[in-house]
Amino acid sequence: MIPVCEPVIGKKEIEYVNDCLNTGWVSSSGKYLEEFEKKWAEYCGVKYGISVSNGTTALEVACGCINLNKEDEVIIPSFTIISCALAVIYNHAEPVLIDSDSEIFTLDVNQIEERINSKTKAIMVVHIYGHPCDMDPVLKIAKKYNLTIIEDAAEAHGAEYKGKKCGSLGDISCFSFYANKIITTGEGGMVLTNDAGYAEKARALRNLCFKKERRFFHEELGNNFRLTNLQAAIGLGQLERIGELVEKKRWIAATYNEKLKDVKGITIPVERSWAKNVYWMYGILIKDDIKMDAVKLAEELYKSGIETRPFFLGMHEQPVFHKMGLFEGEKYPVSEKLARKGLYLPSGLSLTEKEIFYISVSLKKIFESFS
Repeated sequence: MIPVCEPVIGKKEIEYVNDCLNTGWVSSSGKYLEEFEKKWAEYCGVKYGISVSNGTTALEVACGCINLNKEDEVIIPSFTIISCALAVIYNHAEPVLIDSDSEIFTLDVNQIEERINSKTKAIMVVHIYGHPCDMDPVLKIAKKYNLTIIEDAAEAHGAEYKGKKCGSLGDISCFSFYANKIITTGEGGMVLTNDAGYAEKARALRNLCFKKERRFFHEELGNNFRLTNLQAAIGLGQLERIGELVEKKRWIAATYNEKLKDVKGITIPVERSWAKNVYWMYGILIKDDIKMDAVKLAEELYKSGIETRPFFLGMHEQPVFHKMGLFEGEKYPVSEKLARKGLYLPSGLSLTEKEIFYISVSLKKIFESFS
């Protein structure tokens, strides 16, 4: 079975982890945590890095930094992982949805302004599957209405918008270092910001809001969202070769593009002129005239020993939110199409040209049988 994604752990990661074990610095302090936070922030072009336990908690901390309350709304894309909506809801605010751009799958920037009202506090952009959102219109709107921009860059390590790294474009940004990400710590995440106040608040929120001057005295509620020195050791080793990892992702995409360009039944990923797409996952979309959905395609590929993953199901179609009285009756046609017609192919960093060729041939055979 060709896995959809798997981490590649190098010698440096093992060396650094062994150093943690040998010195006893295995928990939520140590030199690797400090170094990882510093170097990840520097890589992205941001002043402050605050490590957390995963990408979901990064989003929760980011929302916590902007002091949301039950009267506030945050604009998010419908087509995203549920973590984005959870982060808003857990911070007592209400997520407001926007449909997707049909080509790059990020939120449709042309729909933002019509969703803004007096309750709107922030816009959460999500750089989907490694392609940046078109940020200039978002920045312009945020300035016009005095809104905070939260970047979810969990899938966009090393991606660029007009030469600037994703994660450096908004007021506060979030990364995930889950095992399938370009940089992994197993589990883990990071909050980045240029705002010293946000950085201080983020450090407090991830650490139970302990007071510096009196540890077990609390004026606010926080969480234990700390990353460990062990995990940071892995991340630092990974970061030292991020250029190589990003280029491998781009090579995988270029190889798929060449081998799939003549398959008439699918749409392959694009890269806008202003973007550097890191192709975290190589996603394809089945064309409307093909009487097959992503579930059926995944089943057929699995028979050939090829593992895939479906695209996200839109937030407006999640039963749990309907139970909460959210998004009922709302329709987002692009998000719905992506959920039904999209999946991503094996995209792991250990993928070989031989495997990509086999996957491509298998796809062609499947679509020939459905033509």
